[in-house]
Amino acid sequence: MSSYDTIYNVVRQIPEGKVATYGQVAELANLAGKARVVGYALFRVDINSDIPWHRVVNTKGMISESPFRQGADFQQRSLLEQEGVKFNSDGNRTYAKILRKLDLCNRQEAKNAKIW
Repeated sequence: MSSYDTIYNVVRQIPEGKVATYGQVAELANLAGKARVVGYALFRVDINSDIPWHRVVNTKGMISESPFRQGADFQQRSLLEQEGVKFNSDGNRTYAKILRKLDLCNRQEAKNAKIW
């Protein structure tokens, strides 16, 4: 399985209405310190894919905007709002709880089963 496939499997397990950071996904994919790799992997995902790419935000709880995503930044916010995620008055920071590593009952078990 490639690193990207592992990242996609982790992202598929983020519950609706919750977000995780690029760094958290990297760590859970055994790529600690490689948050950018998660960003690159998610950039390649078709926006209509079954991978909930929109649930991954930066460490500040914000959507990482990019001029290369051709409108996907707006779509990311829209999808999160449809799941009940609220944004601050500036419209750029989510109020969704960023999942914590402590939410994992057992790291070893999480590698073989559902993470959240």
